[in-house]
Amino acid sequence: MDCIIIDDDILSRNIIERFIAKTEFLNLIDSYENAVEAINKFKKDTEVDLIFLDVEMPEMTGIEFLNSLENPPQVIIISSKEKYALEAFEYNVTDYLLKPITYSRFFKATNKAFLRYQKNRMLTEGENEIFIKKNTSLVRLKFDDIVWVEALENYVVINTVDDKYTIHFTMKSIEKQLPSSKFKRVHRSYIVNVAFLKQIEDNSVILEYGDLSKTVPIGKSYRDNLLGDIRLINK
Repeated sequence: MDCIIIDDDILSRNIIERFIAKTEFLNLIDSYENAVEAINKFKKDTEVDLIFLDVEMPEMTGIEFLNSLENPPQVIIISSKEKYALEAFEYNVTDYLLKPITYSRFFKATNKAFLRYQKNRMLTEGENEIFIKKNTSLVRLKFDDIVWVEALENYVVINTVDDKYTIHFTMKSIEKQLPSSKFKRVHRSYIVNVAFLKQIEDNSVILEYGDLSKTVPIGKSYRDNLLGDIRLINK
């Protein structure tokens, strides 16, 4: 799991860095001394699976940082005080560690995160299809049957020709699983299958499948990229 640390306590950061180094399933991408420093970099990262996050920090607290994220990855709170635990768990954090942290407690929390991570990797990419874990079963979806994908808070909804599936996944992760030759991001909350694309307007695209249609918003930068891709496809 790719992870980052956000903590203004240098001693705490050093301890977490050492613990990460000795944990086989963790890979430290970067470490930050405050949330303001981290937030711009975090938006640019292709993927972060886990954040170790302090609460009391200058300029922006850990809770404020969490509140700024549209689709946060798993988070393990690290704090010297218990009083923030209730509010933290309202953000569905994976665990809450009290300083000073022992490795045994750290491993218990990160192993919990790793089990969630494995469970959430419920999409297995095939040549022309993916498998989605639904309850205890695997459902096979052909790429050609997926019309659009929509972000819904900490979930995504995969809409097919005749059904839809809500899974605990991020848009960045699902975008990686779908072939870019077939699927295009048209909005921070939407990915569409270009095979169903009927019309591109200034602020939206229209998808048609069978006797049905769906209008999806499109951002300007995404629209320019989509038009460029379509021109390339038509050459």
